[in-house]
Amino acid sequence: MIDTAAFQGKKARFYTLGCKLNFSETSTFARTLYNMGVREAKKNEQADICLINTCSVTEVADHKCRQIIHRMVRQNPGAFVIVTGCYAQLESATVAKIEGVDLVLGSNEKADLVQYLSDAWNKVGTDPHGTEPQGEYHSVKTKDIKSFQASCSRGNRTRYFLKVQDGCNYFCTYCTIPYARGFSRNPSIASLVQQAKDAAQEGGKEIVLTGVNIGDFGETTGESFLDLVKALDKVEGIQRYRISSLEPDLIDDELIEYCAHSRAFMPHFHIPLQSGSDEVLKLMHRRYDTSLFTHKINLIKEKMPDAFIGVDVMVGSRGEKPEYFEECYNFLDALPVTQLHVFPYSERPGTSALSIPYVVEDREKKHRAHRLLKLSDEKTRAFYAAHIGQEADVLFEKAARGKAMHGFTDNYIRVELSPTQATEEYDNQILRVRLGGFNFDQSSLKAEIL
Repeated sequence: MIDTAAFQGKKARFYTLGCKLNFSETSTFARTLYNMGVREAKKNEQADICLINTCSVTEVADHKCRQIIHRMVRQNPGAFVIVTGCYAQLESATVAKIEGVDLVLGSNEKADLVQYLSDAWNKVGTDPHGTEPQGEYHSVKTKDIKSFQASCSRGNRTRYFLKVQDGCNYFCTYCTIPYARGFSRNPSIASLVQQAKDAAQEGGKEIVLTGVNIGDFGETTGESFLDLVKALDKVEGIQRYRISSLEPDLIDDELIEYCAHSRAFMPHFHIPLQSGSDEVLKLMHRRYDTSLFTHKINLIKEKMPDAFIGVDVMVGSRGEKPEYFEECYNFLDALPVTQLHVFPYSERPGTSALSIPYVVEDREKKHRAHRLLKLSDEKTRAFYAAHIGQEADVLFEKAARGKAMHGFTDNYIRVELSPTQATEEYDNQILRVRLGGFNFDQSSLKAEIL
C-alpha cells in the first residue's frame, strides 16, 4: 500500500533522453505522480523530486545522461533524484555512485517506480537522502527482465504515444538495447484497444505506436502486429495512427496493403536500414538484405505514392570500408525515401562488433554522416516541394500566443500557420488547408485554411 500523503504538494521535474518510447514512459510516470498529489515544478522553482529517464544507444548518449544527472542535482539541491531507463539498467551501480542520486531502477523495476519511490522515501522520513554514501539501485540480469509497463500518454504534445511492445530478440552486433530492455514482450491487443479508447475519450485524435521492435508484437500473446493494427483501426474517435519504427523483415506485404486502405493508419513509415551494403548488413547480423529492403520500399510507394518514408542509417560502423559506404550512399540515392536519420557508429562495451577488425576514424565518420545528411535534405525538400499547391488535412498543435502554429499532414509534411491565422480554436483540430511554399527556414510548408 502506497501512502500518498507524504507526496501531497511536492514538486517534480522530469528529463527524458532518447527515443519516443522513453518519452511515453516518462509521461506515464509523471501522470502517476500527479495523481498522487505531486505537481510539476515551475521554471524557476526547485523540485522536491527529479526523475531522469536515460538512453544508452551510443557512448555520446551515456555521456549526456551523466551531464543531465549532475545538472539536475546541482539545480535542485536536496531533491530526491531517481534515475531509470537504459543507461540505468546497464550501469546501475555506477549511476548509484553519482553524488546526489538516491534511487536507480533498471528496466524490470521501473514498472513499480512509485512503490520503490515510496519505500525509499519512507525509510528516511523527511530527510530522503539519509546517511547512505550512495543511492540504492535495483536491477536484474537481461534474462530476468519480464515486466511490462503500460504507457499511453500525451505529455505536452497533441499526439498520444501508445507503448505496444518492449525488448528485442535480435542482438545485432553493434547494439546494447536488448541488454538494456530485455527480450521481446507485449501486452494483449484487448488491453491496447482499451487504452486507445481511453485516449479518444480524453479528446485524442492521433496515436503513435511505440516500442523497441514493434513488428515482433505477439511474441508473448500469440497474436500478430497486423491483428493489432486491424483492431486499433476500429477504435472510434482516433482519426490517425502512426507506426514509429518497423524492422524491414517484419513488414508483411499484407500489412502494407492493409495500411493503404485503412481508415486511420497514415501513409507514413519509419524503417531502419542501418546500411545499404549487403556486406555490412551481414557484419551487423541484420536479418535482411538490400533486395528485401528495396522490395518493401517500392511496394509502399506502389500502394501509397505520397507516403513519407523515414530511414535509419548508421555510418562508420566496424567493417564499413570506403567502397561499402559508397554502395550505401548510391543505394539510398536511388531509393524513393523521404528522410534519412543518420547516426555515426559508436563503440559499445560488450558488443560483438568490437571483434570486427576494420575501424573507421571519427573524422571519416563525420564526413560520411555529412554526405548522407545533405542527401536527406535534398530528398525531403523535393518531397515537400512536390506537394506545394495541393490540399491536405492537418492536425494542428498548440502554439504560444502570437507565435506560428504547426501541424502535420497525413503523410507527415510539417505545416506552418502564420500568427495572423492561428487561433486557440485550431489546437488539436484537423483542418483542411492549401499547402503553400516553404517557410523562412525551410522546415515547413506555409498553409492557408480553406
